[in-house]
Amino acid sequence: MQHSDPDDLFDRAEMPVAPFEFNADVARVFPDMVRRSVPGYADLVALCGLVARRVARPGTRCYDLGCSLGAVSLAMLARTPPGVEIVAVDNAQAMVDGLARRLAEVPGGERVRVCCADVREVEIVDASVVALNLTLQFLPPEARAGLLAHIRAGMVPGGVLVLAEKVRFDDAAEAAFVTALHEDLKRANGYSELAIAGKRAALERVLVPERAEVHEQRLRKVGFVRVTRLYQHLNFVAWAAWT
Repeated sequence: MQHSDPDDLFDRAEMPVAPFEFNADVARVFPDMVRRSVPGYADLVALCGLVARRVARPGTRCYDLGCSLGAVSLAMLARTPPGVEIVAVDNAQAMVDGLARRLAEVPGGERVRVCCADVREVEIVDASVVALNLTLQFLPPEARAGLLAHIRAGMVPGGVLVLAEKVRFDDAAEAAFVTALHEDLKRANGYSELAIAGKRAALERVLVPERAEVHEQRLRKVGFVRVTRLYQHLNFVAWAAWT
């Protein structure tokens, strides 16, 4: 796990809470934030690296779309041969700058091309592996199919998209139970009640989760031929979608 300042961003009683954004303050604490608030985050990152090891081949590219500080990019770098280029994309300059500093210290880091851009506007070419790790959920729902179709069009035969998302449940009792467990996990990881409430308010209408079945149907509709659910921890799910 990368070095990080402690995540204390929401331990302040500032009301109303501003909408969440991936700014310099978030970049400063991001590794600690995802470790403590996303169930199984380290497993999701490792999973992307393992998929890349098995699927990526020289002459193709791996894409980390919504790369933040590049944990997935670094996992791919460690697991792929020299002939594979890795393209890391994020629209937050603070995240891109942080990743660039990190890559300067990593052997072979020059194999990662870092781009500050909207993931919807990046050209996808000869992609054998694409990671969308907790990224799609921050796009407007009406824009999600278009991005997935764009990714699919740029992938080579036999390629794999790894999609990880927070999901929601239709059944009210099920949703309440899983949400309560997620908040219990945050408490166990040291978050205060104020921080939990503040983060929830900041993410409202910024992070819009969908049902797992909606994601699976959309992936098939845009042309992925096989969709495999690889991982679930509470309300976080990861799939492999095959070209």
